[in-house]
Amino acid sequence: MEVILREDIEKLGSRGQVVKVADGYARNYLLPRRLAVVATEANKKIVEQERQAYLRREAKVLADAQELAKIMAPVSVTIKQKAGEQDQLFGSVTSKDIAEALEKAGYSVERRKIQLEAPIKQVGEFKVPVRLHRDVTVDITVTVARDEEAAATAEAEAPKEEQK
Repeated sequence: MEVILREDIEKLGSRGQVVKVADGYARNYLLPRRLAVVATEANKKIVEQERQAYLRREAKVLADAQELAKIMAPVSVTIKQKAGEQDQLFGSVTSKDIAEALEKAGYSVERRKIQLEAPIKQVGEFKVPVRLHRDVTVDITVTVARDEEAAATAEAEAPKEEQK
């Protein structure tokens, strides 16, 4: 069965593309979820209009993302965490922590857009990619510093426990 895709579908095709799929896949998955429509002449015209509107919106979103990337390129955030003697963190810095630090700096970025491969568990400086758009990624500098105030509190409480 030939269908016209209304959304980008991984390993199948992109929006507006006419693809040939199995009848069952089209009837049971693509059509009920409105991911595709049957390839008729009328539907081709409608989908082409939708595709043109989508391309205009996508161009605006891409331009906005590129502008934001230029602004965010020099951004550096510092996150303070408790750390042990070998600069090993008690806990870790996740994309949520980075998103909160960016929010305090005045940048609203969803935590899903922060491409942190694994949580940061060391004190130091790290380059973290932020994917603003599928074609626009900017690296921000995240500095994880030792929280001296928290460390001093922990050290002050440690001798009290030993005295008991």
